[in-house]
Amino acid sequence: MAKLYFHYSTMNAGKSTVLLQAAHNYVERGMVPYLLTAQFDGRAGEGRIASRIGIGQEADTYAPGEDLFAKIRARMTSGPCACIFVDEAQFLEAEQVWQLARAVDDLKVPIMCFGLRVDFRGALFPGSATLLALADEMREVRTICHCGKKATMVVRTDAAGAVIRDGAQVQIGGNETYVSLCRRHWREAVGDTAP
Repeated sequence: MAKLYFHYSTMNAGKSTVLLQAAHNYVERGMVPYLLTAQFDGRAGEGRIASRIGIGQEADTYAPGEDLFAKIRARMTSGPCACIFVDEAQFLEAEQVWQLARAVDDLKVPIMCFGLRVDFRGALFPGSATLLALADEMREVRTICHCGKKATMVVRTDAAGAVIRDGAQVQIGGNETYVSLCRRHWREAVGDTAP
C-alpha cells in the first residue's frame, strides 16, 4: 500500500544520507526510484542530492508552481518507478504537497519526503506544515545539540558566528550558516529568556 512519508529534522541530522541509502536499497533490489530536489538549492550542484558525509546522487528538480502530480505521472508513464524520494521538502508549496498526496492515492506510488520542520525563527515551513497535516507516516531523523540533548531547532548565523534573528525564511546554507540546537539553547541563542 502506497503512503506519503515525511522524514523531518533540523539541519545536519543526516536526512539526505537516509534518503540516499533508502534509494540505494531500491536499486539493490532491482527497482527504480525517482529522486527529486528543490531546483533553487544548488549547494551540491543543480539536480543533485548530496550528503555532507560525501555521498550523492543525480536527481530531477522541482520548482515553485510546478505541478508535481503531472511530473510524477509523466515519469511513471516513461518507465518503471517503484518509489519517489523528495529532498528539501520544506521548500514545497502547500498545493505541491497536496499533489504528492494525490499521486500516492491515485497513482499508487509511495513518496518519501525529507526536510526541515522549522526555520531559524522556530516557525514551520509551509511545505513542512502541510506534510505534517497530510503524511500517512512521520519519522524524526535525530541529531544532537552541543549539550548532548536532541536538537529540534536551528539558528542562523552570520560570517562572524553571531546569531541572526530576522530575515527571509529561506536562505540556502549549510554548516557555515546554521547550527542545530535543543530548544533551551536555541532560546538562549535568540535571547528568549524568562522575565
